Amino acid sequence: MEYNITVIPGDGIGPEIVREAKKVLDKVGEVYGHTFHYTEVLMGGCSIDAYGVPLTEEALETARKSDSVLLGAVGGNVGNSRWYDVAPNLRPEAGLLAIRKGLGLFANIRPAYLYHELAGACPLKKEIIGDGFDMVIMRELTGGLYFGERYTKEIDGVMTAVDTLTYNENEIRRIAIKAFEIAMKRKKSVISVDKANVLDSSRLWRKVVEEVAKDYPEVKLTHMLVDNCAMQLVMNPGQFDVVLTENMFGDILSDEASMITGSIGMLSSASMNEGKFGLYEPSHGSAPDIAGKNIANPIATILSAAMMLRYSFDLDKEADAVEAAVQKVLSDGIRTVDIMSEGCTKVGTAEMGDAICARI
Repeated sequence: MEYNITVIPGDGIGPEIVREAKKVLDKVGEVYGHTFHYTEVLMGGCSIDAYGVPLTEEALETARKSDSVLLGAVGGNVGNSRWYDVAPNLRPEAGLLAIRKGLGLFANIRPAYLYHELAGACPLKKEIIGDGFDMVIMRELTGGLYFGERYTKEIDGVMTAVDTLTYNENEIRRIAIKAFEIAMKRKKSVISVDKANVLDSSRLWRKVVEEVAKDYPEVKLTHMLVDNCAMQLVMNPGQFDVVLTENMFGDILSDEASMITGSIGMLSSASMNEGKFGLYEPSHGSAPDIAGKNIANPIATILSAAMMLRYSFDLDKEADAVEAAVQKVLSDGIRTVDIMSEGCTKVGTAEMGDAICARI
């Protein structure tokens, strides 16, 4: 089979980690008889440098015509970057918001899994970790505070900033359906996270999620307030299977979940539309301080490519092979610096990619 992939290397370590993910995809193609065609476009700070905007319409159109998108990372250091001395809609991260909206990517799937080999890197106590944890956070991507009306102006002599949190029932229903469908393939548990004791948007969220739950009687639905969820993630992470939540809550909670795995450099991410099309990216940022040093961990991006094989291309066997190769690399004690421990072999970004390819 042949597949067309739009590749967005992005900023910072993005080009380095994307290069390793492409290397792994090409190895998969060689072993299993597929051909992956790549078309590179700019997004983020590099696009600002080249075109003055974080995402051009031409780049977006290229993505629309492809079978999926592989993204590295975008952005830089907020405090000292020329990319941030501009209006918010012209900053690197605005490209992410624009591509999600432009491609209809409303469902973000972020696994958080603790590898046995990396349990020592988990910041939680052993008695809290127990037998480990394996969860998926389903975050709504195109509604809520990040896309609501916003303005800053002087009101009665006082500068006032307003951000509007808006959700309608259709936006809530479609992400809830995705969450329940994934739960049916896992442990059949959905914890829906909201702030229904305060927010009208959360009360509507809870109402619609309960309606969707009626169509999935095998799935256990639990409601949890977001502040409690933040505590529970570090008190008892093993209780979570599928966590369903809105945009801003999901942004924060998924980062928290990623860090209790020991390294954000290990965690993949997929953003899907209502069909098979998806954008696949690591959960971490662009890490400009280590860019170009061949020390970034490419595993999150490689696992994101595995998610692409599974969710967009229905190549489950190939996705399993990539995930098994990552597991074997860890079992063999091969580590990048962020997950390094005593007795293991430290390797660079490119060497980690080579090691994973050798085990496919």
